[in-house]
Amino acid sequence: MSGRDNPYGGSYGASAYGGQVTASANYGAAPAASSGGSYVTDTSTAGFTKDVIEESRRQPVLVDFWAPWCGPCKQLTPVLEKVVNEGQGRVKLVKMNIDDHPSIPGQLGIQSIPAVIAFVDGRPADGFMGAVPESQVRQFIDRIAGPAGVDQAAEIESVLGEAETMLAGGDIQGAAQLYGAVLQADPENAKAAAGMMQCLIATGDIPRASQVLASIPEDLAKDPAIQAVAKKLEQIEEARKLGDPVALEHDLALHPDNHEARMKLAKILNVEGRRDEAAEHLLMIMRKDRAFDDDGARRQLLQFFEVWGPKDPATISARRKLSSILFS
Repeated sequence: MSGRDNPYGGSYGASAYGGQVTASANYGAAPAASSGGSYVTDTSTAGFTKDVIEESRRQPVLVDFWAPWCGPCKQLTPVLEKVVNEGQGRVKLVKMNIDDHPSIPGQLGIQSIPAVIAFVDGRPADGFMGAVPESQVRQFIDRIAGPAGVDQAAEIESVLGEAETMLAGGDIQGAAQLYGAVLQADPENAKAAAGMMQCLIATGDIPRASQVLASIPEDLAKDPAIQAVAKKLEQIEEARKLGDPVALEHDLALHPDNHEARMKLAKILNVEGRRDEAAEHLLMIMRKDRAFDDDGARRQLLQFFEVWGPKDPATISARRKLSSILFS
């Protein structure tokens, strides 16, 4: 799956410009059209590496080598476009006019057209020549991409897992591209929508993330993944009003039992991504005064857990320490 040619470039998907993630909310937006359809583009000698080699590392790419004077090409190309677009992203079709761009087909040894070459993982994987019937085109795509409709849910989960790993590793653009690809295949996927907002938050574009959240349909907004992002945005907005963390740390050095200052510092550290430190401050309050703010430190820590997720190392570590305090 690929985030390129993503219809949500104008909705809550993402596209990269100058190293920034951009997104806006517009449910029900029509897919963005490219040459011949959403999954069909033209390429050139200069663009071949990006459009075919790099793209084929994300999804299979069929290259249609054709020429305006070629009668069989005029028969095959509409069939290719139809089957590829019906596949909704199983493969991408890239067309190259060999009259305008003879170098690439020459290097690949293309001697007659129409010729279709499938690229997978950056390399030619299979191909055929001639104006074959639609049934054979479908068989060819099934051979390259797997039968249609087979375990799409598993594929989406795999892509979401990869996107989550990329986001955690700091590859915001890569994660946004994968989340956008999932939204292209499944517009109501809450995890992908939440992930897209997390990408915006990671770039510091809090207003845009809030706009996206506000535009999400009511039923989708109830999903735990969306709710976690909503709480994260609330925490960010709250932390902005809590003062200077340096001043709070200085005050705590002088007055270590100032639990109110420690609570504020924990909230600020949390939105800065310093989760272990944030948790430790709350745990310290609990060790000294469980009654403070009506057990507010524990309640705040549980809110952190909701946003961090149960598998986050900070959640696992802090939950273990919390248990030792509660049950010792």
